[in-house]
Amino acid sequence: MMENVFIKLSSVRLLFPGILIAGLIALAAQFISDHYGAPAMLMALLFGMSLNFLSNDPKCKLGIIFCSRLILRFGIALLGMRISFDMAADLGWSIVFIVIGGVIATILFGLLIARLFGHGLRFAFLSAGSVAICGASAAMAISAILPPDERTEERLVFTVVGVTILSTFAMIVYPIIAESLNYNAQNSGIFIGATIHDVAQVVGAGFSISEETGDIATVVKLIRVAMLAPIILVAAIIIRQMSFNNQHSAKKPPLMPGFVVAFCVLVTLNSFGTFPGSLNLIAAEVSRWALLSAIAAVGMNTALKEVIKVGLPAISLLVAETAFIGCLTVVALNWVS
Repeated sequence: MMENVFIKLSSVRLLFPGILIAGLIALAAQFISDHYGAPAMLMALLFGMSLNFLSNDPKCKLGIIFCSRLILRFGIALLGMRISFDMAADLGWSIVFIVIGGVIATILFGLLIARLFGHGLRFAFLSAGSVAICGASAAMAISAILPPDERTEERLVFTVVGVTILSTFAMIVYPIIAESLNYNAQNSGIFIGATIHDVAQVVGAGFSISEETGDIATVVKLIRVAMLAPIILVAAIIIRQMSFNNQHSAKKPPLMPGFVVAFCVLVTLNSFGTFPGSLNLIAAEVSRWALLSAIAAVGMNTALKEVIKVGLPAISLLVAETAFIGCLTVVALNWVS
């Protein structure tokens, strides 16, 4: 009994330095975000990359890996407590169809055109999924189920940086586009919620127009976040089947990743009003800090020179996917109107 306790304490001591550093980076990133308006996710990633040398330090390595994997999955699972089935009913099923259709179409679009930009299916799914669903959070979730290789970390970091920059740009420009298209508060909220990548930027853009627009944009965005679970489930099944057919694969990935199961369970429980509002707020904060710490750890695992090698074609692919979901949403809104 005592021996098991000592083993656990020893494990905690091994993990603590890396976890502490990731947590401090998250705090610094949030401070910059609160005081200067910079995206917290992007700051955490860049600060982490500046401390890349720590990923090779034996004292920090295990804790950094722990944050970039387990803490990441924990944070994604907790996102489920922000979503309920009632959100869809309140918007109307035609709008839900537009949002879900936009997510699926954008992912298919990315998979179809990736070869034109010199990229394979892994980066295509990673980039298109992050654009279609929820930016950096989706990128981290998708990366967690893709079979790892020597370029896994650099693809993830590049995608997170790219979608965060594009989201920040969209937060400024999309309200202007909505006004130029003569959208009312509802259509402006739908357009912003269905096209901007990250939740924080959706909130910023929506409430910069009006409170009603901000509320609608947030709900639409959370419906996109809810698509994370079915998209990852389908992808996991396909990856599992490909692994089964690949004679060189030593182990098949799980049919349903545990963090996705937890996400679905929390969405279901939240839909039945199981959690009090105060607990939902606490879960949202814990999820945000967990994801900030995780992306800081991912940054520490990545060398800047390797990210730069991804190059212009990858940027062009992200921009093309972003333009596609924006144009598709405008066309769909005109059709519904």
